[in-house]
Amino acid sequence: MSTTELTEWAYPLAESLLAEPLPRRWAHSQGVAERARTIASILGKDANLMEAAAVLHDIGYAPDLAKTGFHPLDGARYLRDVAHADERVVRLVAHHSCAWMEAEARGLREELEEEFPRTHPHLADALCYCDMNTTPDGTPTNPVDRVNEIAGRYGPDSLIGTFIRRAEPEILASTGRVIERLATAKRQPM
Repeated sequence: MSTTELTEWAYPLAESLLAEPLPRRWAHSQGVAERARTIASILGKDANLMEAAAVLHDIGYAPDLAKTGFHPLDGARYLRDVAHADERVVRLVAHHSCAWMEAEARGLREELEEEFPRTHPHLADALCYCDMNTTPDGTPTNPVDRVNEIAGRYGPDSLIGTFIRRAEPEILASTGRVIERLATAKRQPM
């Protein structure tokens, strides 16, 4: 499957899993994919791959897929075992937005990393950038406000609230690396 076909395949799959049971999550996923399109210039041949991963990154929240309660792992397993997705998309979904830190808090880090080894740090940064620059409703935001929103929504003492605060420095570093790549690309002569 070409990367263009991958993107065309990803949208209806994500929509079928999220739109009806979780319309806000579907709006967020579409917004994350929209952010991916805005950074296509630094992704080159991986732009469509990133857009596909972006629209699929939260499918593990779908009620039919939620097995462990850890959406990156549930989504990646579905993509691998049922949808037979491109391995790069599967790994990006498994590790989006510092998922390893949340996996560690849930006692699932070893399982996550054994099943889905991390690869392509620049693509992981790009997906984190897209996710952390998108509100739950799919509109643009910034990583600081997004982390604050997540911590506020779940509560500071919850597993997610604790994880997101622990992950905040890496989220900011990750998104900062993408911003630097975008700035460098803008400075390059055409």
